[in-house]
Amino acid sequence: MSSSLACPSALGRRARAVLGVLSLAVSPDSGLSFEDLQIGDEYRSPGRTVTEAAIVIFAGLSGDYNVLHTDAEHMKSSVFGERIAHGLLGLSIQQGLLTRGMPDLHGERFVALKWKFRGPIKIGDTLHVRARIASKKEADEPGWGMIVMERQIVNHHGEVVQEGETEHMVSRRAR
Repeated sequence: MSSSLACPSALGRRARAVLGVLSLAVSPDSGLSFEDLQIGDEYRSPGRTVTEAAIVIFAGLSGDYNVLHTDAEHMKSSVFGERIAHGLLGLSIQQGLLTRGMPDLHGERFVALKWKFRGPIKIGDTLHVRARIASKKEADEPGWGMIVMERQIVNHHGEVVQEGETEHMVSRRAR
């Protein structure tokens, strides 16, 4: 038996320590404020290779079993020549990648999306995200500002496969 299970107070200390670390990681008081962000600020994410497993798992999660994503034999004779990832899988991957490629935003609220699917994402493609703050304005809600970010998903061939704009409310500094 582990010592933490034998000693409830030790388990309590460990749980409090873990919860303390988690609360720091998601603290609404961390990150850049609206005032810290400038039009033209650019960010680039690390890369991620799209795997067959990711496509299969996304099909299961979304319920989208279209032959574009699930039938290798059928897709051999398609314009793509092979299965392709779900467009929304690409969108989801870019959101996760970008959170690894830019600083946290203070109290951020994701509020709008305008998106275009430009080309296929294939098994084995390595993707990264480029983003730029395109505009800033006051938000209707006091204490908040609004930013628009232009985003592009780029494959390892340098091709933009998806792109669009996202709008975010970002907290202002406390006065």
